[in-house]
Amino acid sequence: MIVVGGSASGSLSRELSKRLGCRMADVEIKRFPDEECYVKVKEPLKGQDAVIVQTTYPDPNILELLLLQDAVRNSGAESITTVIPYFGYARQDKSFTEGEAVSARLMAKHISLGTDRAFTIDIHNISVLEAFTVPVRNLSAMPAIGKFLADNSVDLIVSPDEGSKARASLAAEAAGCQWDFLQKKRIDGSTVEIKPKNLDANGKSIAIVDDIIATGGTMIKAAEQLKKLGARSVFAACTHGLFTGGSLPKLQASFDRVLSTDTLERPTSAISAAECIAQALKNTSG
Repeated sequence: MIVVGGSASGSLSRELSKRLGCRMADVEIKRFPDEECYVKVKEPLKGQDAVIVQTTYPDPNILELLLLQDAVRNSGAESITTVIPYFGYARQDKSFTEGEAVSARLMAKHISLGTDRAFTIDIHNISVLEAFTVPVRNLSAMPAIGKFLADNSVDLIVSPDEGSKARASLAAEAAGCQWDFLQKKRIDGSTVEIKPKNLDANGKSIAIVDDIIATGGTMIKAAEQLKKLGARSVFAACTHGLFTGGSLPKLQASFDRVLSTDTLERPTSAISAAECIAQALKNTSG
């Protein structure tokens, strides 16, 4: 097995190769003056099971992934597994009005053309997997997040709403602590109300976990409520740290610590998703 790292997932690719005990392919990736992408695998891969790791966000990384798949196939790889740590466009999984492109479905179909199988990590909507035309499996980084939180003495893990409670449960199981969820009510398109349940937060260190943190508005409101309930400290933890609109400083001002995994390379990427990928690859090859 050999790992082929894309430019958007260098850290994760290196960590994955260590955990698999295999090497990384020698790949050249650059941009021409007109911003077109150039990809070259600089060694033959005949007989190798190649694992391409590339996040498809922002947009230029989508094309880079497709070029990586073609280059790896042309280099003679026996098989190709594509790992998409953060699947861009996963939230556009249906047409909401007539004439809209269903971006997630289109992405899945095109990625399928260049691979024998695929893995996603904490994809926002699991129904997107139905659009792949090759075997695909969604993995979760929540156990890795839970272990990290346990090492940092977190007493309670909560999700910001009921829809994310399965993620909180997974993280809490790995952390060996209790979990719960907050009640979220959307007032309008830009206003969300967070109501705490009967949580025993007094004096506890609490982590709010979710798959994605984008603007962070919901997380910040949740932190405020938990602190009103007497929480000693409040962490924010997610798989995918998008942090859009300059939200990271606001989040860091509201939380004792903001954490994310290396599916997106950020200053907050203190947790690696490599373990769940490595385990899935070992189980599949075994």
